[in-house]
Amino acid sequence: MLLSALLLAPLASGQQTSPSVTLEEALRTARERQPQLRQARSATEVARAAAAEARAPLLPQASLSASYERTTANFFQRPGMLPPSVTRPSPSATASWKTFNFFNGGATVNQLIWDFDQTADRWRAAKVRTDAQKESERTVASQVALSVRSAYFAAWTDKSLVGVAQETLRNFQRHLLQTEGFVQAGTAPEIDLAQARANVATAKAQLIAAENAYLTAKAQLSLAVGWKRGLDYDVTPPVFDAVEGEDAPVETLEAEALARRPELAALRRQVDAQHLTVRAIQGAYAPTLAGSVSATTGGITVKDLGWNVAAGVSLSWQVFQGGLTRAQVQGASATASQLEAQFDQEHLQVRFELEQARLAILAAKATLRAQQDAVLNARERLRLAQGRYSMGVGSGIELGDAQVALSNAEAQWVQAQGQLFIARAQLLFALGHG
Repeated sequence: MLLSALLLAPLASGQQTSPSVTLEEALRTARERQPQLRQARSATEVARAAAAEARAPLLPQASLSASYERTTANFFQRPGMLPPSVTRPSPSATASWKTFNFFNGGATVNQLIWDFDQTADRWRAAKVRTDAQKESERTVASQVALSVRSAYFAAWTDKSLVGVAQETLRNFQRHLLQTEGFVQAGTAPEIDLAQARANVATAKAQLIAAENAYLTAKAQLSLAVGWKRGLDYDVTPPVFDAVEGEDAPVETLEAEALARRPELAALRRQVDAQHLTVRAIQGAYAPTLAGSVSATTGGITVKDLGWNVAAGVSLSWQVFQGGLTRAQVQGASATASQLEAQFDQEHLQVRFELEQARLAILAAKATLRAQQDAVLNARERLRLAQGRYSMGVGSGIELGDAQVALSNAEAQWVQAQGQLFIARAQLLFALGHG
C-alpha cells in the first residue's frame, strides 16, 4: 500500500478540477441506464406476456353480438324447401319493396374441458420460459457488471500511468536543469546535455500518449456504463478486496458457480420448457373436448323479441394429419436434446472461466510481488545514479537509464495491479456474482 501511495502521489498533488467517479457509482448507473439491461428487461416482459397469452385458451371465451338491418320480406323458393306437390305463387308476382326492421343478438360462452394437457402444457412451458428469460436478464446484468469493472480498472490503470509519466517528465526536467549547470561549469560533456534534452522530449511524448490512453479508457468506461456524458471526470482508486475463495481449488469454486451462474439456470429452465412443449404436442394424438352455452334473440321490434338458449359439448379428434404430429414431436425432442448438449457445453465453459480467472489471479499476485521489488530496486538505482552524477563520477546516460528503468518498473507495477483487479472481476463473474 505504501508503494501504491508513492506512485499515485503525483496525481493526488495536482489540482482536481474534474468530478470524481467511483466504481460503485459506475455500477449503480449501469444498472439503471445500460441499454443492454433495458433490452433484457423488455425481453422478460415479452416472455411474461407470452405466458399470459398461452394461458388464455384455458379460460372461458365469451362473446356478444348484436345487429340491426332493414330488409324486405319477399318469399322465394329454393330446391328442397317444399314438397313438389305444394304450389306457391310466383316470386315475381308477390315481390315488394316494402321493408321491415329486424333485430338480432346473441351471447356465447365456450370452455375447453379437456385436450390431454395440450394447452395446459403450453402454458406451463411459457411460464418456465419466462423464468429462463429472468435468468438471462441476470446474465446480462452480470456481463454488464464485468464490463464496467474491467473498464473502470483499465481507466484507473491508465490514470496511474499518467501519474508515472508526469513524475518521469518532472525528474527528467530536473536532470536537464542539473545537466545544464554542469555543462556550463565545464564538469559535464555536451553529450550529456543532448541526452538530457532527448530524455525530456521522449518523456513529453510518453505523457501525451498516456493521457490519450486515459481518455480512451474513460470513453470505454462511459460506453460500458451507458453514460451520455463527456470525458471531464476522473476515476478514483478502487477498493476491491480479495474474492472469497480465490485461492481455493477449482472444484470448490465450481460447486458455487454451478449453483449461482444464471446462464446455467436459464438453460435448465429452457430444457424443462422444451420437455413440456413435447408433452403438449403429444397431446394432439388424443381428442379434444369442449363445451359451449349460447343465447340468441331476434325479432322485428325491440319490445317483442324472441329468444333461444342452447348448450352443448363437442368432441374433435384429428385422426390422421399425414404424420404432422409425429414430426412435430420429433423436432421438439431434438430441440430438447440440443438444449441439453448446450447446457453441458456451458458447464465446461464455466469450469474453464473459473480456471482462467483463478490462474490470472495467481499470476497477477506473483507479478505484483516481483514488480514491487523491481520498483524499490529501481528507486535505489536512481538514487545512486543521481549521487554519482552529482559527484561527477557518473554519466548522463547512466542517470537517464536509471530513470527509464524506474519508470518502466512503476508502469509494470501499475499494470500488474490493474490485472489483479480485472482477474478478480472475472472470478466474480465466473462465480455468478453480479
